Amino acid sequence: MMKIAYTMAHGRGELDLLLSDLAERLEARGLKTRGIVQTNTECGATHGCDMDVRILPDGPTIRISQNLGKDAQGCRLDPDAMATAITAVGQSMQADFDVFLLNKFGKQETEGGGFRDLLADALEKDATVIAGTNPLNSEVFEEFSGGMATNVPADIESLLAWYDQVNQ
Repeated sequence: MMKIAYTMAHGRGELDLLLSDLAERLEARGLKTRGIVQTNTECGATHGCDMDVRILPDGPTIRISQNLGKDAQGCRLDPDAMATAITAVGQSMQADFDVFLLNKFGKQETEGGGFRDLLADALEKDATVIAGTNPLNSEVFEEFSGGMATNVPADIESLLAWYDQVNQ
């Protein structure tokens, strides 16, 4: 059975905090985590947040955003930094692990890139996979999972209860 779920939070930065908390709680249980969680810093009114991801379980932290200037409208994701993060996660997956967390199944994943192959690898290794996404990308995530993904409410108790249920 595939153990795969996704969750969607609507407040700015809410999903990132939730998945970081989830990673910490699962690690506190002695579980081995892989993947990435995101932390945003320096949220100002004049420019978007700096986006950093922490490679699970214990780093490094990589800045994946680029400053395009206060009037920029384009995507601020730094493709080179993202490639570095993907490589680091792939290397960390050489060791045994229980859970794969992905901060966001986003545009790159919906287009067949990003962390998509690593998600598939984690499932092949029988790990439990939990990803954040948004309503725009949830349909593609459902297709990716072959309709096997569970949409879990965006709160820590629901995510832990789902994890416990599929790992009895």
